[in-house]
Amino acid sequence: MQALKRAAIPIGLGLLLWFLPVPTGLSVQAWHLFALMVAIIAGFISAPLPIGAVAFIGLTITVLTNTLNIKEGLSGFASGSIWLIVAAFLFSRGFIKTGLGSRIAYLLLRAIGDSTLKVAYAFTLSGLVVAPATPSSTARAGGIIYPILRSVISVLGSEPGPKARRVGAFLIMSYYQVDAVLSAMFMTAMTGNPLAVELAKKTAGIELSWGMWALAALVPGVIGIICVPLFVYLIYPPEIKRSPEVKKLAADKLVELGPITLTEMILLGVFILALLLWCSGPVTHMNPTVVGLIAVCIMLIGKVIDWKDVLNETGAWDTLIWMGVLVGMAGQLSSKGFIPWFAQTVAVSMSGMGWPLALSLLMVIYIYSQYGFASMTAHVAAMYAAFLAVAVSLGAPGYLSALLLAYSGCLCYSLTHYSSGPGPIFYNAGFVPLPTWWRIGFLTSLLHIVIWAGTGPLWWKLLGLW
Repeated sequence: MQALKRAAIPIGLGLLLWFLPVPTGLSVQAWHLFALMVAIIAGFISAPLPIGAVAFIGLTITVLTNTLNIKEGLSGFASGSIWLIVAAFLFSRGFIKTGLGSRIAYLLLRAIGDSTLKVAYAFTLSGLVVAPATPSSTARAGGIIYPILRSVISVLGSEPGPKARRVGAFLIMSYYQVDAVLSAMFMTAMTGNPLAVELAKKTAGIELSWGMWALAALVPGVIGIICVPLFVYLIYPPEIKRSPEVKKLAADKLVELGPITLTEMILLGVFILALLLWCSGPVTHMNPTVVGLIAVCIMLIGKVIDWKDVLNETGAWDTLIWMGVLVGMAGQLSSKGFIPWFAQTVAVSMSGMGWPLALSLLMVIYIYSQYGFASMTAHVAAMYAAFLAVAVSLGAPGYLSALLLAYSGCLCYSLTHYSSGPGPIFYNAGFVPLPTWWRIGFLTSLLHIVIWAGTGPLWWKLLGLW
């Protein structure tokens, strides 16, 4: 019964839009495609079925109603960005399976983990190291970081309840807030990022490479990973400031792990090679997706992962399905005339407003609309293309708009306990009351805006991107 109620929302919304009069300036096909796209995204939010199933059903209905033909409907599956994400998911499985992600975290904790704030930075650096190869924030924060973080908290004598504020509450909130920055720093660090890249290309003809994304995020990202843990430390301080036990715990865990294995060494070498090739793309002219596929081939040959691991990586194939559907439909929305029509319509309503003010307003609305979404990717799918089209139509520089909105789609991660995959994991640990969680999330979001909207455009100007 609950699933039927959830299904009624996207179905009802889709039917309502389908039968409304077609706005002047649009074709019937474009309007019907928009109605189906809205229904699919509403289904992502209400979740009567898993997100991949919703997308699959939506695609089938789109073709059955002759809104798109089968070639148009499947066009998104040829997107290189989608296959790059599949490769990154398999990278992530390698980090978890070999234990290399845990080894990196324990090495950093052993090196600098003698104070609570340094422990927070050690986890931040651990996340930073693996972020380029973990497109799932759930895999990175929930699968690699959280189990180690929870062990450290217990060693320091902090548990939910009266002892939560000793160190647990701070460490939980510090990493959760800073993972938003890590998600923004690399195209392959969050599932919605390649979707934004594809939407930027299809909506405004803006090409964002892996290297450009990382270089543009470098300055605001580094400032963010320095400032966010310190900011949380100041507004939500732990009771214990020193933590010498952490170094011993990390050293003991490293002994348990034993010497670095051959598979870990192969994975580390492949990871470094992939990073070098991704970053040097403008020089080598190697397609980033090809680099990702090469890396997966080497991992298979080197037995870092096996074919069963590839088949069992359900997150990768689920992402391939729903993102392929969304990318294809988004491209068709643009080519059928809906996106240009929408941008022009909104631009007329905002006429007289200079593009700097308009872009700032769009960024703020985009970030805080995340309160209404339980999925960061659904948020990107629902709003990124439209907001980018409006910004560009108002005269805002294309790359400035595309980057600012793309990064904003990650920064809103920190607002609530349900806005991202790791949210329920970290919140359900029981260390931070819900009102406190939302308060810190909102305050940190203001810091994110100051950093990224303040330093980002200046850095991108120096890079010649606008």
